[in-house]
Amino acid sequence: MNEQVKIKRARKAVLLIFLVCGIGLSSWAPMVPFAKIRLGLNDADLGVVLLALGAGAIFTMPVSGFLINKYGSRVIALISAFVIAALLPLLLLTTSSYQLAAALFVFGAGVGSIDVAMNAQAVLVQDRFGSHIMSSFHGLFSVGGLLGSIGLGFLIKAGLSPNIAAMTISAMLVLITVTQIKHLLPHSEEAKMDSTNFVLPKGPVLVLGIMCFIIFLAEGSMLDWSAVFLQFSRDFDPSLSGMGYAAFSVAMAVMRLAGDGIIHRLGPAKVVLYGTLLAGTGFLIAVLAPWAATTLFGFVLVGLGAANVVPVFFTAAGRIPGIPPSIALSAVTILGYSGQLAGPALIGIIAEITSLSAALGLVGILLFIVAFGYKHRD
Repeated sequence: MNEQVKIKRARKAVLLIFLVCGIGLSSWAPMVPFAKIRLGLNDADLGVVLLALGAGAIFTMPVSGFLINKYGSRVIALISAFVIAALLPLLLLTTSSYQLAAALFVFGAGVGSIDVAMNAQAVLVQDRFGSHIMSSFHGLFSVGGLLGSIGLGFLIKAGLSPNIAAMTISAMLVLITVTQIKHLLPHSEEAKMDSTNFVLPKGPVLVLGIMCFIIFLAEGSMLDWSAVFLQFSRDFDPSLSGMGYAAFSVAMAVMRLAGDGIIHRLGPAKVVLYGTLLAGTGFLIAVLAPWAATTLFGFVLVGLGAANVVPVFFTAAGRIPGIPPSIALSAVTILGYSGQLAGPALIGIIAEITSLSAALGLVGILLFIVAFGYKHRD
């Protein structure tokens, strides 16, 4: 096999692994209302339980970097995909909040591990490919977000029980993984990465990390709370409650697939300014307008606006003067993903004190703060 064919196959395989991650993670979104009702949880209790998913991901990310150095990203991607597929149906079989939290922790660990592994492969393939193709990988993750969130609801609407629908999704994830994993680039071609260095962020790294925290908080709010909001605040049928995350994912996928050109034309500072203003406006429209159509429109705006902000932040982190890119990126990444760890609990607690509308509206206000707080020059 010549090098060009090998890299093309590797690119396709990485794209499909991003798809697996997107489908697996987003399939949880329409399950949240089922879990809430079955276990009799209020918004605050649900928020605390949802902490476990982010905790599993955050806990596993540094460990995954070490394991990738030792065994390779291909092996870690395979194991992680199997963990996600195995845990997905179990999320609907738990009988207590403690069991659900434990299952979500392991599920989150699988998501965190495959996230590190697939991005390591993406960087390697991009280097070999010879041009910027990173946005296409993240675009396939968002496509997976659409397929998972709306696909599970479609299977339920077609007559399958939620448990069987989840098992069907899991079987598909396994099938995609086992057919593509062999095409990922082997460990022998991966450079050793210093994945264990982490220092407490400060100065520009801390500021950038806090902004990443808010963006990931916004994305996590869509994953964990959009279906709950549509079902309990907009009277959506449970089988259709995943439409909010689906609409968000479609918009994000479209913008990420076009992201390289958009950033090139507008520059990173304007992408952050316009993107966060648009996403913040989307949250406010979704919670203030009482109609189902305007709520979904608001979620679309969130996806359009937030899509390319994180890539800009990660690029900026790698260019902070006087700080090695590996150190800055490690700190900013972990701070960012912490938004998905703390986000569900914060939203749930605020929702219990006020309302879910107020909690999601606050996320919109935080995005406005990011819009005018980013000072990077093009």
